[in-house]
Amino acid sequence: MILNDSFSLAISCIYSSLVYTQTMRPIHTVTVLLMLIFMPSETTANNFNKSLEAKALHTTHWWGDRHDLDDHCTWSGIKCNEAGSVIYIDHYCEGVGEQASLDFLSFPNLEQLLLRNCMLVGSILDQLGLLLNLTHLQLSQCHLTGEVPVSFTNLTRLIYLDLFSNYFTGVFPSQIGKLNSLELVDLSENQFTGPIQSSFSSMVNLTYLDLSKNRLNGSIPMELCNLQSLQTLDLSDNKLSGPIPSGTKLPVPLANLFRLEFLDLSNNHFIGILPTQIWSLKSLLSVYLSRNQFSGPIFSSFDVSNNNFTGILPSQIRCFQNLVILDLSRNLFTGLIHPSFGYMTNLTDLDMSSNQLNGSIPKELSKMQKLERLNLGDNKLDGPIPSSLRNLSNLKELNLSMNNINGPIPLEIAYLNLQKIDINHNHLVGLIHPEFGMVSRLFYLDFSSNQLSGNVSFKKPCNFQHVDLSMNELTGDISGLYACTYLEYLDIRNNNFVGQTLQVSDFPNLVFLNLSQNHLTAIAHDHSLRKKLILYLSIFVPVLVGICFLVLGYVYRHYSKASTKKVQLETKEHGDVCSVLNYDGNIAYEDFITATDDFDLKYCIGTGGYGSVYEAKLPSGKTFALKKLHRFEVEQFDQSFKNEVQVLTNLRHKNIVKLYGFCFHNKCNFLVYEYMEKGSLFCALRDSELAVELDWMKRVKIIKDVAHALAYMHHDCIPPIVHRDISSNNILLNNEMEGFVADFGAARLLDPDSSNQTIIAGTLGYIAPELAYSMVVTEKCDVYSFGVVALEIIVGKHPGELLSSLNRSTGQETSLEDVLDPRLPYSNDKLIQLNIARVYQVAQACILTDPKSRPTMRTVSQELSR
Repeated sequence: MILNDSFSLAISCIYSSLVYTQTMRPIHTVTVLLMLIFMPSETTANNFNKSLEAKALHTTHWWGDRHDLDDHCTWSGIKCNEAGSVIYIDHYCEGVGEQASLDFLSFPNLEQLLLRNCMLVGSILDQLGLLLNLTHLQLSQCHLTGEVPVSFTNLTRLIYLDLFSNYFTGVFPSQIGKLNSLELVDLSENQFTGPIQSSFSSMVNLTYLDLSKNRLNGSIPMELCNLQSLQTLDLSDNKLSGPIPSGTKLPVPLANLFRLEFLDLSNNHFIGILPTQIWSLKSLLSVYLSRNQFSGPIFSSFDVSNNNFTGILPSQIRCFQNLVILDLSRNLFTGLIHPSFGYMTNLTDLDMSSNQLNGSIPKELSKMQKLERLNLGDNKLDGPIPSSLRNLSNLKELNLSMNNINGPIPLEIAYLNLQKIDINHNHLVGLIHPEFGMVSRLFYLDFSSNQLSGNVSFKKPCNFQHVDLSMNELTGDISGLYACTYLEYLDIRNNNFVGQTLQVSDFPNLVFLNLSQNHLTAIAHDHSLRKKLILYLSIFVPVLVGICFLVLGYVYRHYSKASTKKVQLETKEHGDVCSVLNYDGNIAYEDFITATDDFDLKYCIGTGGYGSVYEAKLPSGKTFALKKLHRFEVEQFDQSFKNEVQVLTNLRHKNIVKLYGFCFHNKCNFLVYEYMEKGSLFCALRDSELAVELDWMKRVKIIKDVAHALAYMHHDCIPPIVHRDISSNNILLNNEMEGFVADFGAARLLDPDSSNQTIIAGTLGYIAPELAYSMVVTEKCDVYSFGVVALEIIVGKHPGELLSSLNRSTGQETSLEDVLDPRLPYSNDKLIQLNIARVYQVAQACILTDPKSRPTMRTVSQELSR
């Protein structure tokens, strides 16, 4: 029998004890033998440790009621070393809402601990500080609280540290710098306070640092820029600021982070001028600096839209050769577009719209062959459109509108695979090339307000849906438009077209048509053919004439009985009726009048500031919603009617209520909408049964639906559209409880050439506070209203006092659980909790008193989609 070292050591100790006891007090022989028998061997110790590990795993119930405790190394997410000791635990507690405790000291050899969405309790963190073999530690969304103990700094082998989305508080231990093996640190979405520790600079191997969504303050420590391996730095959504009075400047040594690819400093309190040294960061792919107070003549960002940056665009921007999206829109930049932009060959989106740029469009832009969207609209650019743009083979959207561009439209542009082209309000001359009709994906074409001339004739297939050629000098007949059978919007007013007008029935999808101020004539009818037909009938079929008289007599008698009805349906009395729903206008009008019994109140399903809504069920079984507009004052009425038609014909979004058609009539005017079975959100929240049916996920989905629709209106429409009356009454729900934005009677197209001043519109309780002292309309008015609606959805009623309390600096935060709709049980599902918390956080940002501090709807939409 061969004894191991520990067993031999035990024999030696016992022998020594025997020698010692012979002189003192004798030990019984049996006692010695028992000690030898039960002395644990190494194998016994290993088995004992394995048993402890298995029991520790079993008590969590994360693996169900497993009974194979001797085989725990085969459990999902568990790995052991050769001795059978656990070295790896990876588990996601999907759907587990119960609290659990895991004795980490049972795993002395543990190297990787990866837990997500697990509700842990107990003195966990203190235990973890004793697991000296740990290299990977992830405890994200585990509901951990308190401060991170100093004992964490014992984990000197740690490479990966992820404590994302917990409730940690206090200041992170400054001794963190001792963990110089760390490569990834994610402490985001916690409640850490205090400044960023300069000791982070000791982690020279760090490639990823995320401290976002905490309560950190102070400035960025200079030492942080020593992390030359850093690729991602996210400090967004904190309270970071620069030194006073000199103001922040991003630390000049930031240029030392030459491997940096992602930088997010958004939603802090940084001020001052951005340093030019940032141009040397050639690896940088994404930069977010929004919701700060940066200013000055030089910028260094990739998405700095909606700010007040001034000065000339620096030519050093060519250093960003890996950049994919560059948005400089809605600032005050001046000067030329430097040819060096053409060297950014990886760009897919370039937006410089709404600035004060001048000069010509550099031909070097044609080198950006990956470009899909180019927006240079609303500037002071002049010169011709470069024919070299034909090289942009991937271009889908081209916007050069509202400039001083002159010359002809290059034929080469017609051979691009465009989907949308907008060059309105320029000084373009010459012909409109028929080849534009051959671009198979081109659905939007706006050449309005130029000096274009000649005939208009598009070649098939011509898939246009929106065509605006108004305010030009076009001539000839308009028969060439018959190739465009998919048209929904056609505006050719203020030209010199001659000949016959269009046969509207040949355009089944048309919802907006303006042919005014041309020289068009009505379509002539062939009267000679009718006379020949009457002569033929009178000679060869006299019997049929008699039958016709009998039928007419019956019809006359039947009509006389119906003469007591409220509405006479003769065409002469109808006045000017527009086409609706592919019907002849008169037939459509009669169908809707009959379906609502001349708009009887019993069919009324809602009333708003601009009209009442009626349910109309046609004989075909199809149900529509008719919005009959109030007619308080002819001019005001006509404007609201035209507003709604003009806006809705340009909107194509799944969460905007669909307009099927309209009727402009001497007696009454109405719009024909898609019918929403569940009615308004306002009524749903106030109905006890529907409110319960609207569970948390459905409510979050409705909020996202509205956010996406508004983001589309504000950022994807040209010009942007402001709704001005977002409220729960104007959010409609279908059978699937999806949200749709409705009622565009107050909507306004933002005109960059005007002050956008207007009378106050909207619903009390949802109107942005700045409209009390300013009549200037901006998208931020809708953002405020959206924030109120979002709060209303999760609170279950209009937030009222909550609005003012959230905007007051009381030093105490309103608890989310205290404001949630009590009719719904609080969910233990972590995903639902995260979504509700995110909505609450976004809504608070939207209702800030200062409109400049509110996020854009695009930011809101992206944040809610995370």
